[in-house]
Amino acid sequence: MNIYALIILSALILDYALDRIADALNLKALSGELPEEFKDTFDAEKYRRSQEYTRVKTRFGSIAASADLAVLLIFWFGKGFETLDSLVRAAHLSPILSGLLYIGILLLLKGIITLPFNIYATFVIEERFGFNKTTVATFITDLIKIVILAILLGGPLLAGVLALFQYAGRFAWLYGWAVTTGFTIFIQYIAPTWIMPLFNKFEPLEEGELRRKIFNYLKSVRFPVSEISVMDGSKRSSKSNAFFTGFGRNKRIALFDTLVERHTIPELVTVLAHEIGHYKKKHILIGLLIATAHAGVLFFLLSIFLYHQALYTAFFMTHQPIYAGLIFFGLLYSPIEMILSLLMNMLSRRHERQADQFAVTTSEDEEAFITALLKLSSDNLSNLRPHPFYVFLNYSHPPVLERIRTLRRGAAAS
Repeated sequence: MNIYALIILSALILDYALDRIADALNLKALSGELPEEFKDTFDAEKYRRSQEYTRVKTRFGSIAASADLAVLLIFWFGKGFETLDSLVRAAHLSPILSGLLYIGILLLLKGIITLPFNIYATFVIEERFGFNKTTVATFITDLIKIVILAILLGGPLLAGVLALFQYAGRFAWLYGWAVTTGFTIFIQYIAPTWIMPLFNKFEPLEEGELRRKIFNYLKSVRFPVSEISVMDGSKRSSKSNAFFTGFGRNKRIALFDTLVERHTIPELVTVLAHEIGHYKKKHILIGLLIATAHAGVLFFLLSIFLYHQALYTAFFMTHQPIYAGLIFFGLLYSPIEMILSLLMNMLSRRHERQADQFAVTTSEDEEAFITALLKLSSDNLSNLRPHPFYVFLNYSHPPVLERIRTLRRGAAAS
């Protein structure tokens, strides 16, 4: 076992161990008393169900992660990568087609392995707690659509990256960076109008008091938008949400139909204000710039390690195909990715607090926003007392209790 194998194996085990420690601490923290802030929203039974939901999801997630790691290690040390490469080479295809076939087979195998877990999570766990609204037909059609999109969009991108590293020489990483950046921007631009409608219906918010209040608010914060949509989130789940996506003329604000159904007009305006806060505070632009810089670093490092024979030897390979090198570098890069994900979660939590503050300041209705957060926590059976270490590893949003107390401290200070 060479240094690359040791680094990758150590990173995989460390990541797995940290997640299981965080899970254990999070489950232990569930025994706490219902926070005072939620006593008008959670009764004893709902609080018990929220804790049971966390327990079930955590234990199931641990089983799924254990299976995922076990399959990877068996495939790795059973020389599965080398065996698959031999089968692909026997087809005598071009390097690009061989790469598409090799990576496509790996993705197919991973999909087959994870499919039973996805089915169980959707039709057993989510069903048990009253969230699942997905029919078998919807589940299957979603899966088919995802595969088709992956082939039509991901296939050409992967082929382009493979071709660049196969033929473009020392500046392949730079060209690859440019291509993926352009692709990312293109996807974000077309997603609201071309991709998202493949999975959900978006109906314009109907005329009435809610629409008037929302557009009055949008005018007050100088946020021009031509369309506010209601999305049929209830098609798949009873959980509620809202989001902002796209940019330029294609930017879209969407409210889940479940959100509109369960919240008052002032609450909906403040939820919308939070989403607009991300745009106004340039969080979306910051995220795009960070992702672009990250892609540049990744491609540069890829150009260095892609041609190291020892990286391929770590996976028992007798050849050095570019397509396999992309997979192996992804595993080698995982320790850096883990650190970056922690930093990005910290930044995301900061951005969420800023968007919260923007919402209550511009809407001038702090209690409506807090009530909306309380209702969302209740409707989604949120874990009200997550362990700090679990939050540090996994949360892109601050825990709801922290968000509420931060807002009220800010109001008291002012």
